[in-house]
Amino acid sequence: MAEPLLLCTDVGVRFGGLQALSGVDLVAGQGEITAVIGPNGAGKTTLINAISGMVAAERGTFRLGADDITLAPAHERSRLGLVRTFQNLEIFSNMTVLENVMTGCHARLRIGAWQSLLHTRASQAMEKTIRNEALEVLDFVGLFELAKYAAKDLPFGKQRLLELARALGARPRLLLLDEPAAGLNMSETQVLADLILRAREHFNLSIVLVEHDMDLVMRISDQVLVLCFGQAISRGTPAQVQRDPHVISAYLGDDED
Repeated sequence: MAEPLLLCTDVGVRFGGLQALSGVDLVAGQGEITAVIGPNGAGKTTLINAISGMVAAERGTFRLGADDITLAPAHERSRLGLVRTFQNLEIFSNMTVLENVMTGCHARLRIGAWQSLLHTRASQAMEKTIRNEALEVLDFVGLFELAKYAAKDLPFGKQRLLELARALGARPRLLLLDEPAAGLNMSETQVLADLILRAREHFNLSIVLVEHDMDLVMRISDQVLVLCFGQAISRGTPAQVQRDPHVISAYLGDDED
């Protein structure tokens, strides 16, 4: 396994009387795609939310490279290079495609409010840089020709690509993808798989992927963590996980009475 970029240790999350995660460890290697899978209700999205700082873990530690981010709020984790997408689309529907991606770039290339208000040379130069970078990302994901379209007018599959483009515009070190193939047909999922693999290389990314599409997971993942009822029951390469009887039982049920 590659040198760890993300290290989550003994993560526990509770919602009232529900123990959503219990003692979960996750290691995401530098430059690798690490998938988190499991049956419905296994705690996959809760783990992503805890890593990104959107829900508070009752216990456990989180490290991103050399930084201990256990107590860091979500915006600080984002500033350190941890960016996520959502299972439900979170695009800005009333903005253009280009403006959506520019918001991702803005999150990284900030300028002072007074500079922006006064339209200083620095702010104008920064806006030009942001626009150019956003156009480059749109070209990378195949949406360049749709830059001026309203985001709400895109077909669903292209809206999925737009959300990924906006995340890439932030130039993350670690990208968390929460069910990026949800709602896509087979052809669109194939395009997405190829794009994720290319993005990893082009942007030097590490990726944590939560996904139900097992064909996608097994094709592009380097490592897989399997959750069931909030606990890790298996981890390893896709081939190792596929053969694990605990995983087979979790997905298919136990034949024993």
